[in-house]
Amino acid sequence: MTRLTIDAVYEYMDGVCFKKGPPGTVGVETEWLVIDPGNPAGYVSPARVRDLMSAGGSFPGGSLLTFEPGGQLELSSRPRPGPEAACRSMRADLAHTRRQLAAGGLALSGMGVDPHRTPLLQETGERYNCMFAYFGTKGLPMMCSTASVQVCLDVGADQADAVRRWEMAHELGPMLVAAFANSPMQKGVRTGLRSTRQAIWANLDPGRTLPVLDGSAAPGTDDPAAAWARYALDARLMLMRDGRGGWTANPGLTFREWLDKGEPTLEDLGYHLSTLFPPVRPRGWLELRMIDALPDPYWPVPVAVAAALLDDPVAAEVARAAVAPCAERWAEACRDALTDPALARAARSCFAAAHAALLRREATPLARLVADYAERYVERGRCPADDVADPLGHFVKPVQLPEPIEEELSWLSRN
Repeated sequence: MTRLTIDAVYEYMDGVCFKKGPPGTVGVETEWLVIDPGNPAGYVSPARVRDLMSAGGSFPGGSLLTFEPGGQLELSSRPRPGPEAACRSMRADLAHTRRQLAAGGLALSGMGVDPHRTPLLQETGERYNCMFAYFGTKGLPMMCSTASVQVCLDVGADQADAVRRWEMAHELGPMLVAAFANSPMQKGVRTGLRSTRQAIWANLDPGRTLPVLDGSAAPGTDDPAAAWARYALDARLMLMRDGRGGWTANPGLTFREWLDKGEPTLEDLGYHLSTLFPPVRPRGWLELRMIDALPDPYWPVPVAVAAALLDDPVAAEVARAAVAPCAERWAEACRDALTDPALARAARSCFAAAHAALLRREATPLARLVADYAERYVERGRCPADDVADPLGHFVKPVQLPEPIEEELSWLSRN
């Protein structure tokens, strides 16, 4: 295999991680805790879930099923033309998943952190074993107890558009954390945070989990591909090939140091990038990773809001001005969510702009769902974490929507 050079790393970031093209495609990844409603404090084996899912055949919307280290179930949609299509296919695949799990007495729970069970490593493939060896026990909550909604959006039409969208995705981050915070409890007790999930990730390994953009560069002055290259080169290796067909965990050097030895390949670079977990990760698209898992029916709301704010020029202009005062308030977003006045003001403006953008593209059911969420939470300075009084009760109770909105959401279930 061809050995890498520093120039090849930068070229890879620009040509692969920041692949340009007309925006508009949307993908969604939903992660879920799997529980037995009769015993929500008990563990559910991924093997049991796999058996139930295998009996149901293929997904109607074509999602990919995977499992996180603690057995969290993840569905990843195919790229779709807009948030409506992405949410429609995911909603169909989630309905299929729930039917299969219900046949075995199981259910999905949409919360950012498991509120009751202690972390348990249930998936023990080589990647997860190396991850555990790298992080140690402090990594178990991240690996085994967290779940999120990840929104995937295009990089941009050209370099200028890519810079704008990259910066804006970071600037929106704290507002998105705050508006959708849904993880105030862990192991049966309140943590003092509203998004414990985002705090767990941010505090774990700053070189691979903090934002790539830290606010030190003036807007528009840094090349996104170059910033991502520096971030990846300076991150410690989680694992590396041992030359005998296996892997060595935590070899004790950064990718830049490994590159200086002249050893890594392009394949090694690609794998290294998959072990980096910043809130915005470029993968040929922008993967927004800062949003807590949400229950039905609200998991489509962050998909709709993020897509509208980045893809609609009018909404983007409003949103960027709204979030400017709080673009670095990550800690406040985790702790205070929308009780923070600056984040609350930003969220109100962003939700109004997203709602208007969705109406302009005639995405009426999503627009109504966004409006309902805004009325229930954003306009009141609240987030789903503020609903959690009893960890086990919230674990299994779905949110009840007004009947007209529930009827309109049936549109999202049609293939």
